[in-house]
Amino acid sequence: MAAPHRVVLIGPECTGKTTLARGLAAALGAPWTPEAARLVAEASSAPLSSATVEPIARLAMALDDAARASAARTVVHDTDLVSTVVYARHYYGTCPAWIIEEARARRADRYLVCTPDLPWRADGVRDRPEARSAWLQSFLDALDAIGARPALVSGTGAARLAAARAALGDRGAS
Repeated sequence: MAAPHRVVLIGPECTGKTTLARGLAAALGAPWTPEAARLVAEASSAPLSSATVEPIARLAMALDDAARASAARTVVHDTDLVSTVVYARHYYGTCPAWIIEEARARRADRYLVCTPDLPWRADGVRDRPEARSAWLQSFLDALDAIGARPALVSGTGAARLAAARAALGDRGAS
């Protein structure tokens, strides 16, 4: 059984990653995995901190491992370890070296970077609308550092989904 083609939706907060991951997975008939950081944040009454970086990374790896073990031809991830690296550096100034190495070793087949062209909405987890443009560059830099070739995805609604499918080329066809 061949490993599935792994597609990751990544980018600054409130850029439609979860909506696009669900929509893209549905359009491709593929499973998707949720964002590990959000799962950790929603499971605890305490705010995320430097102490939650490693648990987030371990959960992201477990979600990825489960997806890799599936019989699916393609899987869609709502973020991966690259997000953990970017956010850890941004909020806490550093990221454990093992997470950076795992991000490189687990590099996905395709990264779709959601641009911050959607309205920002507070939800109790998101907190820095003014930082989205700077974060976009941080994501691009982190992807470059692991040798990934990302595609930017912008637009709203059906146009954003169409842009994501176009970025996948033959993999985005029904």
